[in-house]
Amino acid sequence: MRLLLVSDLHYTLPQLDWVVRAAPRYDLVVLAGDHLDISSAVSLDAQSVVLLRYLSLLQAAGRVVVSSGNHDLTGPDAQGEQAALWLQEARRAGVPSDGDSLLLGDTLFTVCPWWDGPAGRAALAAQLDADAARRPARWVWVYHWPPLGSPTCWTGRRPYGDADLAGWIRQHRPDLVLSGHVHEPPFKPDGAWGDRLGPTWVFNAGRQIGPVPAFIEIDLAAGTAAWHSMMGSESLRLSDPTAPPRSVF
Repeated sequence: MRLLLVSDLHYTLPQLDWVVRAAPRYDLVVLAGDHLDISSAVSLDAQSVVLLRYLSLLQAAGRVVVSSGNHDLTGPDAQGEQAALWLQEARRAGVPSDGDSLLLGDTLFTVCPWWDGPAGRAALAAQLDADAARRPARWVWVYHWPPLGSPTCWTGRRPYGDADLAGWIRQHRPDLVLSGHVHEPPFKPDGAWGDRLGPTWVFNAGRQIGPVPAFIEIDLAAGTAAWHSMMGSESLRLSDPTAPPRSVF
């Protein structure tokens, strides 16, 4: 199974066009949050209409899962906490998104929402507990923010990770966590696009300008992962005990 991971496209339409063109080469496209951009002159409502169209194109090209990020929140949910309400339409159209799970062969993908308060946090903890009880041979999480304590959250000045995710990783020990949110780590000498925390690989492709996003290809059958950006390419084997030294610096 070949996966394409991108995140933090922030309503960059040429990059979304590239993802649609690339999608047929993969068994699953993973969009790990921040599809919209709160700083854009285009309203979030208008952006969400455009993104839903892109999701339909990706769905037609193959399989896609999409999680929310902090830029994707458009209003309060039933608990009064901010949520990516527009993704409900994607779910109705058959695109696995916030709170959903997808089983492909022997791999379970858990799609985690960007939670905004105690109710959202509790719902996500319950979602992880439920999927842990039916865990198959391989378990993959899509979670917008990388964990605290990993170089995948290094900004170049400080670590900027999610402590809750770090705790859930220690508790459940998933095989892979596919994230984003922190744009800089792969482009900094002390940062990383891939990191191993015990048995768990964490990936963050980062964000770059231009028509092609930074992206990560993961081949689960071959046991490999590769990061591609304007800085070049790096690769690792999922059987490696730790991430190898960086090659682009």
